[in-house]
Order: sequence, then C-alpha cells, then structure tokens
Amino acid sequence: MQQKRHNITGTSRNTKKLANTTEASFPGCLKAKHQRAAMATAPYNYSYIFKYIIIGDMGVGKSCLLHQFTEKKFMADCPHTIGVEFGTRIIEVSGQKIKLQIWDTAGQERFRAVTRSYYRGAAGALMVYDITRRSTYNHLSSWLTDARNLTNPNTVIILIGNKADLEAQRDVTYEEAKQFAEENGLLFLEASAKTGENVEDAFLEAAKKIYQNIQDGSLDLNAAESGVQHKPSAPQGGRLTSEPQPQREGCGC
Repeated sequence: MQQKRHNITGTSRNTKKLANTTEASFPGCLKAKHQRAAMATAPYNYSYIFKYIIIGDMGVGKSCLLHQFTEKKFMADCPHTIGVEFGTRIIEVSGQKIKLQIWDTAGQERFRAVTRSYYRGAAGALMVYDITRRSTYNHLSSWLTDARNLTNPNTVIILIGNKADLEAQRDVTYEEAKQFAEENGLLFLEASAKTGENVEDAFLEAAKKIYQNIQDGSLDLNAAESGVQHKPSAPQGGRLTSEPQPQREGCGC
C-alpha cells in the first residue's frame, strides 16, 4: 500500500526581553507572564479541534500507534495503558490546520467502565486489532457496538490492522478484515507502529472524512457531541481564555 506524505506544521513563539526591574527577581514568573501575553494577542495556529479515541484489545499497539504518530518514534517496550492516555498533534487537511486531541484508552476489561466515558463527543474513533492475534479481531464486534452506542451517529470509525510488519505471523487476512469494514461502513487499512507504515494515513484519512462531513453539512458543529470545535475567537480585549496557564507558586502571576 502506497503511503502518502503530508506536511505537518507547528509554531513557536518568542517572548520579549524583560525591562521591569521590580519583576526581575522572578525570572520564571516573568517568562510565564510574557508567554501568556503573547498568547493573548496572537491567533490560534489551527482552525479546528477534532477529538479522537483509540479503542481495541490490550496489547494490539494502540499506545504505540499514538506515539509513532505524535513523536515519530516506536516504543519497543510500550507499557499497557491504565485508564486513558492523551496526545495531540496539528495536521493539515485541505489547507486547514487541525489540532487532533487523541485519547488512547485501555483495552483491559476492568477499565471499560472508565474508558467508555471518553467515547462521548468523539469525532473519530480508531478501532485497532493485531493481525497476528485472531482473538483481537474476533472481539471487534464488541468494540464496534460500544463505539456505535456511545458516540454520535456521525463519528468516523476507521479499522486498523496493526503490526503489518509481522507478515510471517499473520493470523487475520487482509481480505476478511476489509470485508468486515465494508459490511459495517468503516474505513480500513493495515499499519505498523514499528515501521510507521500507514500510521500517518490512519489518522489523516479519518480527519479528511470528518472535514468532509463538516463541509457537506452532515456534521453539526453546534451539537455538543460533534467532537469538533471551531477555532475559538478572542473576546474583546484580545485575551484568549480557553487554555488557562498554570500559576507559579511564590508569585502573583
């Protein structure tokens, strides 16, 4: 499968030099203060926020997929997730910069009651199985039922067969997984968190479909459960308050 290349963007902001001698005794405080001032006057560097969840059995490589996507690295000894983990990255779709907020959920049954609460308000769901372990494929119907019941009807679900680099150990054929996806109206691809094959596409194809749903009007951005937020605008005075900055102990900033 041919892998696409996408441009990923990010920003960094420089703070101005400090001139107030009264504040000079709190250099850490000053840095935080000026960073907040820069954020208050600068626009967000993305147009939308999409919420994703990653679901599937324990050990299928959900956290490794997230780490490969956000850090461009493979974690050989990836620990099992306890509850949920979180990652973000800004991508570009049709000229629009989109921030993905990705919730990686635990696959163990004892955490299901906790992780189910994160399904609500998800714009996209990555449902992962291990191509070398048929049991993880057999459990997909249960994961899909949860996803259908707990997300909104327009949530984009993509099926991912992870560990495609282990072809010699394959226990689930590409064809049967593709048929399952087609029968259930899912996007589908196989990927490898280890080599990075199709990891970009897994996240980007879902984002493209979500963006398409926004453009054709099938996804209502005003709905609380849409899983999509448009870029927040600055209120009068220019201060953006949706992402408050932590205060430093020992100073009044």
